[in-house]
Amino acid sequence: MTTWPGRWTDTGLFVCFEGGEGSGKSTQSRLLREHLEQQGREVLLTFEPGDTPVGAELRRIVLSPETGALSDRTEVLLYAADKAEHVDTVVLPALERGAVVVTDRYVDSTLAYQGAGRTLPVADVAHVARWATGDLRPHLTVVLDLEPSAGLGRFEGRDRIEGESLEFHQRVRQAFLDMAAEDPAHYLVLDARAAVEEIAAAIRERVEALLPGVTR
Repeated sequence: MTTWPGRWTDTGLFVCFEGGEGSGKSTQSRLLREHLEQQGREVLLTFEPGDTPVGAELRRIVLSPETGALSDRTEVLLYAADKAEHVDTVVLPALERGAVVVTDRYVDSTLAYQGAGRTLPVADVAHVARWATGDLRPHLTVVLDLEPSAGLGRFEGRDRIEGESLEFHQRVRQAFLDMAAEDPAHYLVLDARAAVEEIAAAIRERVEALLPGVTR
């Protein structure tokens, strides 16, 4: 697994939460937003796929079990389209005005799920994702690591991706860990089994080191 090269904005702060299913990304991203807003900072909490009108339709297609089987390459392109719309209309405008953008999933999910999970050439998937996002990269990616069998057990019903095999999700988990290991300056890996507040405190400490300026 090779981390994707990219560019960082000089304004704002871009923080991404990644990890497998049921790892607590939504909870921790919300807690981070609340903490930063208490400091008086503008925070945009967003997610992929689906946090634009176009993205919502794409999300329905890629996640609904009713969609059935898709070509692996089709799936990559649908996720890339969601990312392109998300970056251009949501993420970049917020960063340009100096906000903190906190996103639940971003490019690493495409590399992990559609690359490693689907066993597509990761370099090809990365090329599509880089083009779709204009090479925009988070200043910090927080990986909440959890054994797939534990995370998947938290769902009563599963969407198309959650319903994939345990082996699929194990490849996804390893891909996240490999990307983080290759670029520790821009990643924070935490055990998702730890107490919620313990995880939140570790995230706050790392994020606050990047504020008010941004360290690359």
